[in-house]
Amino acid sequence: MLVTGLSGAGKSTALRALEDAGFEAVDNLPLSLLGALVQSGGPAAGRPLAVGIDARTRDFAPRPVLDALAELRARPDVDARLLFLDADDEVLRRRFTETRRRHPLAVDRPVLDGILAERSLLAPLRDHADLAFDSTSATGAELRRLVQDSLAEGLRAGLVIAVLSFAYRWGLPREADLVFDVRFLANPHYVPALQPLTGRDPEVGAFVEHDGGFAPFFDGLTGMLAGLLPRFEREGKSYLTIACGCTGGKHRSVYVAERLARWLEARGREVNLVHRDIERRGDAAR
Repeated sequence: MLVTGLSGAGKSTALRALEDAGFEAVDNLPLSLLGALVQSGGPAAGRPLAVGIDARTRDFAPRPVLDALAELRARPDVDARLLFLDADDEVLRRRFTETRRRHPLAVDRPVLDGILAERSLLAPLRDHADLAFDSTSATGAELRRLVQDSLAEGLRAGLVIAVLSFAYRWGLPREADLVFDVRFLANPHYVPALQPLTGRDPEVGAFVEHDGGFAPFFDGLTGMLAGLLPRFEREGKSYLTIACGCTGGKHRSVYVAERLARWLEARGREVNLVHRDIERRGDAAR
């Protein structure tokens, strides 16, 4: 996928979206190196490749880009396409003004001069593009979602979820996006037979589930996540850490984290389960 377009129209956002979806992304590659990059057995072997090319690229001109694209399309082992990012002139001018960036074709001239010059320069690429996205009224998240939905269907890795148990006595985990306090549940620590066990043991799990507050809490938690996770993905979030905390980080939080991880996996989610404080002992680790 060759990605080009007007400066400020979202080429970098499109490349990042493709990279997050599984493409190998390379920006501003000299055209002379393009053929070598896509050779069989090269650095992109086994992965789709997205290459950003625009007016900043060394030896850039529309005709060499189209010639390189034609050579790639002639190869039986390559499916080559051209994506063009566009936006209205006034929107592009406002974006450059707001970010205080210089236009690559208007270093010592008004921004609008550079936009008009670049639009004229890139017109042949716009005419030969397989796909053209207009970002005039799109936010960064909306453009990212459009690119992934259109070009990376089946490749997107999806939301990477970490479920973490922890002890409040050792502090909140800084990496957590969502934190749930399960100290309201009956504490197995005060049952002598359960004290040496952890939330991984079925006896502790049975004790926690016997608490009348567990079932409505867990139903509410999973019901909320069922609605949140697709929304996080649509907004382009790649990582989510869900933390469950109790006093000692050994019984209640561990069991709730285990149950939550199983619930997520049963719905096709890939989960990284971590019990941060399960091995800590009293004040010895403070």
